[in-house]
Amino acid sequence: MKTILTNKHISIETSKRALQCYIEPVLMYGCEAWTISKQIQNKLEATEMWFLRRMLRIPWTAKKTNERVLNEANKRRSLVRTIRNRQATFLSHVMRKGKLEHLVTTGKFEGKRSRGRQREKIMDGLATWLGTGKVMDTLAAVKDRGLWRNRIANVYKQGT
Repeated sequence: MKTILTNKHISIETSKRALQCYIEPVLMYGCEAWTISKQIQNKLEATEMWFLRRMLRIPWTAKKTNERVLNEANKRRSLVRTIRNRQATFLSHVMRKGKLEHLVTTGKFEGKRSRGRQREKIMDGLATWLGTGKVMDTLAAVKDRGLWRNRIANVYKQGT
């Protein structure tokens, strides 16, 4: 795809559509089950900016800020938001279904926890993204589709 994305005879809009149609789905494969930490979020944003810089043919030695590159491409960062939206949609589907996936996602199964610092759970990441702060509030909101859609829409309005 490098030849298509960096071709001078293809417009930036066409290159952005090719990126969105062919590369982003491969990049986001299985993202519904990811636990996104701050480090992973930074890497995803850096990847998105790397693609834009390649499309605009901006060398890595050029001292252009990411905001300038985004303005030049007439684009906003959307990769992390898309992943979070897909995670929220998948979570609502799993929680309403109420099968084994529900038990695994909420962490309500028998057994011992391993020693050391516990890993961040998907529910914790979504609760902080939605601004609820508590997992139980998030689970309660999932049951009500209207409330869940409003929460996701409010997060999108805030631009996170």
